[in-house]
Amino acid sequence: MTHMHVAGVTHADVWGAGPQWLERPTDPNALDTQLWSSTTRREPSGEVTIGGIGVTGIVEQTQTPVYVMDEVDFRARAAAFRQAFADWDVYYAGKALLTRSVARWAMEEGLRLDVCSLGELVTALRAGVPAADIGLHGNNKSVEELRLAIEQGVGRIVVDSLDEVARIERLTEELDLTAHVLVRVTVGVEAHTHEYIATAHEDQKFGFSIANGAAMVAMVRCHYNPRIDLRGIHSHIGSQIFATQGFEVAARRTMKLLGQFVSATGSQLPELDLGGGFGIRYTSQDSPATPDQLASDLREIVEHESRAFGLTAPRMSIEPGRAIVGPAGTALYTVGTVKTVELDGGQSRVYVSVDGGMSDNIRTALYAAEYSAALVNRASTAQPVLCRVVGKHCEAGDIVVRDVFLPGDITPGDLIGVPANGAYSRSMASNYNHATKPPVVAVRDGHLVTMLRRETLDDLLGLDVGA
Repeated sequence: MTHMHVAGVTHADVWGAGPQWLERPTDPNALDTQLWSSTTRREPSGEVTIGGIGVTGIVEQTQTPVYVMDEVDFRARAAAFRQAFADWDVYYAGKALLTRSVARWAMEEGLRLDVCSLGELVTALRAGVPAADIGLHGNNKSVEELRLAIEQGVGRIVVDSLDEVARIERLTEELDLTAHVLVRVTVGVEAHTHEYIATAHEDQKFGFSIANGAAMVAMVRCHYNPRIDLRGIHSHIGSQIFATQGFEVAARRTMKLLGQFVSATGSQLPELDLGGGFGIRYTSQDSPATPDQLASDLREIVEHESRAFGLTAPRMSIEPGRAIVGPAGTALYTVGTVKTVELDGGQSRVYVSVDGGMSDNIRTALYAAEYSAALVNRASTAQPVLCRVVGKHCEAGDIVVRDVFLPGDITPGDLIGVPANGAYSRSMASNYNHATKPPVVAVRDGHLVTMLRRETLDDLLGLDVGA
């Protein structure tokens, strides 16, 4: 299976059967179980259920758009990574989706939590996550963020600049406390993902370069400060990554750096975080590795590089990213209009407009991410037609799903489900066109619980203090 790049052209040519990877379904009602959360089913009635609840029942309680989180699926994926990486620390990526409920799920499944803002840090603490199990990321952490992290005893602050090191030095002196840190390094690896989510090449905002010696300068400075506990180094090569070859290069370069640090200081640092950002299945073109496969490959890489540099294998950390929460979430929309547009060459495209769009999932507009979709409130005997699911915002690029086959009788009032929507949808949602942000609900065993309520116009207009 090959992997297409997650980016593409906004206005692609129209092929008779869509892009090469998109196959016309033989059964328009069949759900690809690898795309949908584990409790998602199409019942004999034709309606899709998630967590034992029919989508029409969910929508009756919540309206649309709505993000539906499959708690069983989330917990199973968290547990799979914890078990596969049993002797490593596994950090859940708060930036993908963070509510107090999600934080508790991750904690209860034995995961630690990675945050990258004051809001995420406070959410984690209020959810009851022990500060020692929290890591704080960010390339421009404020004094307020650093102060709270140090006061609370956050387990690790991933430092990203010498300005930040100076802030930590001042705060630890003022507070008479110790800060536990990792130094984030850039390893010069070209991850096979979109430019916007590749984070280990030299020309980008994160980390200290290994190549030009900046990483060693930061490490030595932290090491010799008595109020900074330098635990190790952190590397992250990107997101939505399917292969482990990039991690092999990252491990080799970070292990070499650890060896050089031993030569410079006489001390071996005890921890190494290789990041993660493992890919998930958004469409039939994607074939992500299992946690067991990833763990086996990464263990072999780390053990080999440790031996090569004569080092004791450090305590390892991994950050699966969207791989835990992404597949657990489904976005539900109501169809508002259906329009067939005639194109040059005798081709046509069916535009299916829904009541959401780029305000509740910016990824398609931001870097042409691909998604799948299905008619979920009923079954259909109509032939599938190539459609483009679009939002209601005043932008031509407001696309939810670029290419998908849907039944030819799709009509206003139908419900569309978009799987793999748990990560980076609600967390990146906006109020563009004064849209209100959708709710997030959890479903399990026939029960529905609201995690984040729907934003209202009163919420939105309450911020407007002008005359």
